[in-house]
Amino acid sequence: MESQNWNSIISKLPNPHFLQTYEWGQVKAKYGWSPLYAVWDADGKWRVESDPNLLSTFHSPVAACLILKRQILRNGFAARLSILYLPKGPLLDWTNESLRTRVLNDLQSFAKKQGAIFLKCDPDVVLGTGVPRSAEDAEEKSGAVITSELKRRGWEYASDQIQFKNTVVIDLNPTEDELLARMKQKTRYNIRLAEKKGVSLRVGKLEDLPMLYKMYAETSVRDGFVIRDEAYYKTAWELFMKNQSPVSSLQPPITNYQLPHTEPLIAEVNNQPVAAIFVFYFAGRAYYVYGMSRDAHREKMPTYLLQWEAMKRAKARGCTDYDLWGAPDVFDESDSMWGVYRFKEGLGGKVVRTLGAWDFAPNPFWYRMYSDIMPRVLDVMRSRGRSKTKQSLGA
Repeated sequence: MESQNWNSIISKLPNPHFLQTYEWGQVKAKYGWSPLYAVWDADGKWRVESDPNLLSTFHSPVAACLILKRQILRNGFAARLSILYLPKGPLLDWTNESLRTRVLNDLQSFAKKQGAIFLKCDPDVVLGTGVPRSAEDAEEKSGAVITSELKRRGWEYASDQIQFKNTVVIDLNPTEDELLARMKQKTRYNIRLAEKKGVSLRVGKLEDLPMLYKMYAETSVRDGFVIRDEAYYKTAWELFMKNQSPVSSLQPPITNYQLPHTEPLIAEVNNQPVAAIFVFYFAGRAYYVYGMSRDAHREKMPTYLLQWEAMKRAKARGCTDYDLWGAPDVFDESDSMWGVYRFKEGLGGKVVRTLGAWDFAPNPFWYRMYSDIMPRVLDVMRSRGRSKTKQSLGA
């Protein structure tokens, strides 16, 4: 019931995101975070609760957000210190100045009362679309206004960007033939090649998760990015997969528009898995969040066929957008995301540039201390993470 109540509230607000759902809060709750749920209504009221059922009296919500809270120390002098994070929130009409002012005032006051070192938010406030300085570059004036306002309020652009601030989004409203026509010629060729070379697809099941994590670990070692341990991904994947109707074929099932869920799509050659993706769905939007592949049969282009199938399935579900989850900060070959971006660009999407993550620090001293120490701690953790991933593969 908590899930349905909360997800129903946020699905009706601008830019609802699966990282703001009840389910995502439950994933993070297993890893040291306490989920809190905040709602603002048209009558000037707002409340924060740990149980979203207590917010059922809000009949005309105009803003909401999942707040993740983490205590830094459980005991001692700094026991009250915490950090607060609103993943892809808060959700509201950011062009509404009075509402924006009200929500930011309340969040800043809440952060102070919570003894927060900082409150981090990274809402999908669009700064512009298209690659900067290209023919498609289009600035969003409201994004610049909001950026200036955050600076005046004392917010700082975060050195720690949790999510990608730029992404590539595919408009799914055109027909399938039109979607194919928007792709680059080489992308269409590789999709046809995968079909001709015998790449087959199937929807993954819960029993596939150990295999999929191992493939993801192989991908991270090969491509040089850090991942979490297997338990974390199995928690997230299982929780969202349980919202999905059992699937016996590639026919997209009928699903609840307000029920966030995920499904893995697996590409096989001769019944052997060679690549896979996880696509998340919520409130009319699909997200390509995790991708993995093996070295074997890469010349058969299974990843291209997977993305085309994901687009068709999302469209069949009634989704209007397919978010390819990440694009470079700098749009040239110096950026580590450049190769991935070129692949996504070929699928016919549009670059969307957003505000990124911003921090409000009630206590500048603790914020500076945290900002100085944490990068070094994270470097150590990432190094250990790489070693653990390699060990899990027997490397």
